[in-house]
Amino acid sequence: MQYDIVVSGGGIAGLAAAAAFGTEGYSVLCVDPTPPVTDRDADGADLRTTAFLQPAQAFLEEIGLWSHLADHAMPLQIMRIVDAGGDTPTPRVNKSFDASDISDLPFGWNLPNWLLRREFVKHLERVPNVAFRPGTSTTSLFTREAEARVGLSDGTKVRCKLVIAADGRGSPMRQAAGIGVQTTRFGQKALAFAVTHPIPHENVSTEIHRTGGPFTFVPLPDLDGRPSSAIVWMEEGPKAQALAELDEAAFEDAMTTRSCSLFGPLKLASRRSIWPIISQQADRLSGERIALVAEAAHVVPPIGAQGLNMSLTDLRVLRDLARTHGDDIGSRKMLDAYHNKRIADVRARVAGITLLNRTSMLSAQPLRDLRAKGLDALYTLKPVRTSVMQLGLGARGA
Repeated sequence: MQYDIVVSGGGIAGLAAAAAFGTEGYSVLCVDPTPPVTDRDADGADLRTTAFLQPAQAFLEEIGLWSHLADHAMPLQIMRIVDAGGDTPTPRVNKSFDASDISDLPFGWNLPNWLLRREFVKHLERVPNVAFRPGTSTTSLFTREAEARVGLSDGTKVRCKLVIAADGRGSPMRQAAGIGVQTTRFGQKALAFAVTHPIPHENVSTEIHRTGGPFTFVPLPDLDGRPSSAIVWMEEGPKAQALAELDEAAFEDAMTTRSCSLFGPLKLASRRSIWPIISQQADRLSGERIALVAEAAHVVPPIGAQGLNMSLTDLRVLRDLARTHGDDIGSRKMLDAYHNKRIADVRARVAGITLLNRTSMLSAQPLRDLRAKGLDALYTLKPVRTSVMQLGLGARGA
């Protein structure tokens, strides 16, 4: 069986890759070992949310996905950073970054990951040259100058011009291509869940720093008539695990305290999921007939909404290069160009977010005091503040 492109991985990035290249007219096969969970309350549902920043939203519109998402999206007009690193969990620095300082549009739009999978899969069903095969994984890779041959878990083999590895931080296709990775482990875990609260979020994304990592509110639509937010709570691994095991009442008390009660008493509105925090980057972003994207290429802690937005930048650059290379898709020249266009930005963002995460983890009081002073200075200097916001949106990316 022959395709132009095989996408290994049917997560959000893999489904977006299939949509992007299917829209360009390529024949695409997308496979994933696990069928996507598209119901919020189902076992295995991904309760995290993704904030699509302005460039990512524009790309989703180009590839035909945004029209299915717009009605579900919560705009993020203001990003607020709070330092609560004093003796008690109360705000001592509270600064807001308003998108109106740099644009007429919001910073981004927030959507639940389970809903993204649902809408992406529905869209792919309407693209005739894309085949999505959940429950099937890639098992082997053989490449030569002219093509790639990919073995699948159902025993079949397919031939293609390009393999897009969107199969996660443990990417089997990256390993099969012999591309190494550099990994940093922080000893942290993150809890993800949804809450309701009596004080409206007013489309403000709020990141609260104390110790262990940030506690981040991202706005969601109202739930049962109450304001609602998605939360990612990063802590040292043992503490995060202990929090995950608390009964509901004790957990609500703990998260209300950690939130500095900025939105009033928090009520848990979903189950809790937990996962380890790492940063990781591949030694190269391409090999013979293979391009690495998303977490197969780079992993960052969930700070500043960078992870999936970096992934969509990967896809945009790869898509644009395919347009200029025509029938030569997947050639060494094209994939070398992809690596060269993305690698500097990837390395800079992984390093920068790693540093931000370590700063947020600080536990020694003098260092926490320095962090608070730095945040206050960053906000006060408008040219610096504006540059940081533009950089966060990807203005200096590829």
